[in-house]
Amino acid sequence: MTSIGIYGSLGRMGQAIAAAAPGMSAQVAGGADVQDDPLAIAAAADVLIDFSAPQALEAHLAAARAARKPILVGTTGLSPQHHALIDAAAREIAVLQTGNTSLGIGLLQRLVREAAARLGPDWDIEIVEMHHRHKADAPSGTALMLGNAAAAGMGTTLAEAEVTDRAGTVGPRSPGTIGLASLRGGSVVGDHSVVFAANGERIELIHRADDRAIFARGAMKAALWLAGKPAGRYTMDQVLGE
Repeated sequence: MTSIGIYGSLGRMGQAIAAAAPGMSAQVAGGADVQDDPLAIAAAADVLIDFSAPQALEAHLAAARAARKPILVGTTGLSPQHHALIDAAAREIAVLQTGNTSLGIGLLQRLVREAAARLGPDWDIEIVEMHHRHKADAPSGTALMLGNAAAAGMGTTLAEAEVTDRAGTVGPRSPGTIGLASLRGGSVVGDHSVVFAANGERIELIHRADDRAIFARGAMKAALWLAGKPAGRYTMDQVLGE
């Protein structure tokens, strides 16, 4: 039975993962939060799952590297510096980083990438996400994942194409851009819509999360898949398979 170590074990996702583990032929080796020693958990587990906070990621990656254990990073709000740390760790251990562990979102990424590639430049792309009032980062990690998928389908990067601020008199929409809008309110677990709009027609791809347990089950599936993998940086798309 695979043993799971959870960073951020007292948070909502950490608790949901711990609850999901027994039903997926796994056991929780232990949990750690900011005040705990990350190396002790890394040594005890077969694979690590991190849903803590960006400021704790460096210590958690260092513990995973020291213990030679694979780690799934589900923490959002990461900076380019955090991604550089992940890249460095992936040269020594297996690391799966994702802004969303839902298998449905993983499939949505594929659909968005393919739609952007097939529809071409005559179609405008807009991404709208809504989350609960307590979410700290915007756009959501999932919206950025979907934006990256759309940009890849367009043959560009999200850094070159994204538009996140349309306040004031901004003029007509620029061709080849990807708009991202963030809504916050209530207890919404996570809604994401990707709109492809052309003259006279529109396609909308939508995913709605009604229960946080879907992220826990997806995280567990990904962690079990990651166990035993060679060093490298992996994605949820690979967990879904070809």
